[in-house]
Amino acid sequence: MKYLIIGLGNYGGVLAEELTALGHEVVGVDQNELHVDRLKDKMAVSFVIDATDEMALQVLPLKTVDVVIVAIGENFGASIRVVSLLRKYQVKHIYARAVDDVHKTVLEAFSLDRILTPEKDAARMLVQLLELNSEVEPFQIDEEHFVFKFNLPAKLVGYHINELNLEQEFDLKIIALIRGNQVQNCLGVSVLERGVANEFPEDYELTEADGLVCYGLYSKFIQFWKSIR
Repeated sequence: MKYLIIGLGNYGGVLAEELTALGHEVVGVDQNELHVDRLKDKMAVSFVIDATDEMALQVLPLKTVDVVIVAIGENFGASIRVVSLLRKYQVKHIYARAVDDVHKTVLEAFSLDRILTPEKDAARMLVQLLELNSEVEPFQIDEEHFVFKFNLPAKLVGYHINELNLEQEFDLKIIALIRGNQVQNCLGVSVLERGVANEFPEDYELTEADGLVCYGLYSKFIQFWKSIR
C-alpha cells in the first residue's frame, strides 16, 4: 500500500520507518527540514512543506495514495486545518492523531476513517502490563470491552467450568476453552499440545494445562483477576 504521512516527529517518524520496513511505499511530509533529512532514506518520497498552506498541500499526491495519516499532534490548530483541507480535496481515507479528548472530539466531526490516540494507547498498554503481567493477553474491542486470553491460574485448577460463575458474578462470557494435553512426539518426548474448543461441556474439569478465552468489560475482568491471585 501507499501511505502519505504528514508530520514526521517522533510518532510520524516511527510510522514511516515501520511501514517502509513492512514493504509499503511511504511519502513523508514535514515543514521541519531536519525531520525530513533524518528519514528521507527510509521513505520513497519526502517533501519539506507546510501542509497547512493550501497551495503547498496541492503538490502532494493526495489522489494516488491509499491512506493519508495526519501525525501532527501538539499543534492542535495545524492538525485541524490539515484535516479540513484534506476533506476539502476529497481525500478518501484519512487517519489523524489526537493528543487529548478535546482534539479527538473535534476530529470526530470530520468522520475520519480512524482517529489515532497513541499516547492513551501506550498508557493503557503499560497499565495492562503492570496489572496483568504477561499471564493475560487482552484484545481491545472498543473503549471498554476486551477479549481476554489467559492460562488457567492455579486457584481454578480442579473447578468445573460451570462452577466459575464468571457470567453471573463478573458479567464475563467464556467464549473458548484452550485445552492442553500432554502427548508424546515422534521422539518419545512428552510435549504440551493446545487446542481451541469453542464448544465444551459445562462440567468439564479444568486442569493446569488449560486456558480460557472470555469477553467482557475491562474493569470486570480486573475484579475477577484480583479475586483469584
